[in-house]
Amino acid sequence: MQDFRKLQVWEKSHNLTLRIYKLTSKFPREEIYGLTSQMRRACASIPTNIAEGCGRESAADFARFLQIASGSASETEYLILLAHDLKYFTADQHAELMDTTIRVKKMLTA
Repeated sequence: MQDFRKLQVWEKSHNLTLRIYKLTSKFPREEIYGLTSQMRRACASIPTNIAEGCGRESAADFARFLQIASGSASETEYLILLAHDLKYFTADQHAELMDTTIRVKKMLTA
């Protein structure tokens, strides 16, 4: 077992999740049970699965949880695009979030 807090990919995905929570708090109220909730769950699933994988005994189990985290990162990437297309994110916010999400995805596959 390893301490997930020491992994750069966990730290970066945790910070991404905090940023998503902050930005989605400004979404329209009618999105609270829709896009806001879905985006928060998808993004939070990334560091959650990294942390859970670190608690497993085998390298194969850890790798499986990293794959799940990668899927959640892809879901997050799409939801960021959707939010931008719905004009919920500015171009700068969109670029920042996409850049971070893509970096997290690359770290998960490395």
